[in-house]
Amino acid sequence: MTYHRGLKDGPFLLRVSDPEMLRVTDELARAGIAYHGPRATVMQLCYDKLQATRLAEAEGIACPRTLPGDAPAAPGFPLIVKPRRSSDSIGLRLVRKGPLPARYRTSEYLVQEYVQGREITVALIGARIGRPLELVLPAGATYSFARKYLRRPRREPLQDAALAARVRETALKLARRYAVNWAARVDFIYEPLGRLCFLECDVAPMIAPGSAFAESLAAAGIERAEQLALLTA
Repeated sequence: MTYHRGLKDGPFLLRVSDPEMLRVTDELARAGIAYHGPRATVMQLCYDKLQATRLAEAEGIACPRTLPGDAPAAPGFPLIVKPRRSSDSIGLRLVRKGPLPARYRTSEYLVQEYVQGREITVALIGARIGRPLELVLPAGATYSFARKYLRRPRREPLQDAALAARVRETALKLARRYAVNWAARVDFIYEPLGRLCFLECDVAPMIAPGSAFAESLAAAGIERAEQLALLTA
């Protein structure tokens, strides 16, 4: 399917399903059609969760220990498995005990240290950043795709001012490292002993009213009209 066929004017605000987003951005860039959205190169980097994790670690940002599924020495059980290339926690699974199923023992999957703590997300558009939100999940639940969009947990503005500042500073540092050119939602987990772990940078976030992205920005005083103006600047 050719997405740009018939498009004559622009720029367009681009938002399609995540599995198609990378393909569309690449196609529009090749066709020279302007759009408001992430560059294909930025998506390629952030969709490769192993590369994104390695770059974050090189910046001194803590991450759960992450290895390809076919690595000889995996983290101990329980552990998280996820596709290497994806977004929005699609395909994320908690494997409580071994052995690791054969379908995950490939370079296209990642195995990751199972980290527990307070789930936190924050939105940004360029240099404008929202207020971090804490996600109130049931004990032991993972922040999976279903939890993000189908059984959404309650979200509360993070009350710990020092931790909120740390989250915002780290998110902006990651956005610079990944050369985020448009918008992003960055997910973290804060362990009881104080380690703030980076989980994911989604550079094609859900931007609709009621989304965590929109709510984070609104909690920082960036209301809907201003959000849309920034997204289409």
